[in-house]
Amino acid sequence: MPYDAEILVVGCGNILFKDDGFGPEVIKALEEHFKDKEKPENVMFIDAGTGGPHFVFSLPHEQWKKMIVVDVVEFNAEPGTLRKFDVTEIPKGSYENMHTWPVSQPLHELSEKIDVVVIGCKPEEISAPNVEMGLTPPVKKAIPRAIQMILEEIGVSK
Repeated sequence: MPYDAEILVVGCGNILFKDDGFGPEVIKALEEHFKDKEKPENVMFIDAGTGGPHFVFSLPHEQWKKMIVVDVVEFNAEPGTLRKFDVTEIPKGSYENMHTWPVSQPLHELSEKIDVVVIGCKPEEISAPNVEMGLTPPVKKAIPRAIQMILEEIGVSK
């Protein structure tokens, strides 16, 4: 079992399309954060890239207790605004990733077995299908706050 941790923090998105790379960039920043600190043994950080649905569709391992999905989410706010979404706030059929794979239904099903939260960041620009690497300033500025939210979710104070 490659994902053998109680808490999985899964960064979703494609770094080739500007703000869509938010999830992977947060995972990279989390790994940097814990470079000189002890990371809880029960936590695993996963840069899922565009393979996020793979993690959602995978049958949960009995060891899994919580999944924290980090991704861009379109909602009514200024770019760079972060919000924690409970799966129950995401109507079934409403949340699809950039590749139009519907993931809300599997997230709802997964949440019946484990705790699932989505930490979403309002994007400013997603360049797809044009390749443009790098986050926009407001989304890049949101990374430290996203890390703080994740630390709170995994029970680690800053």
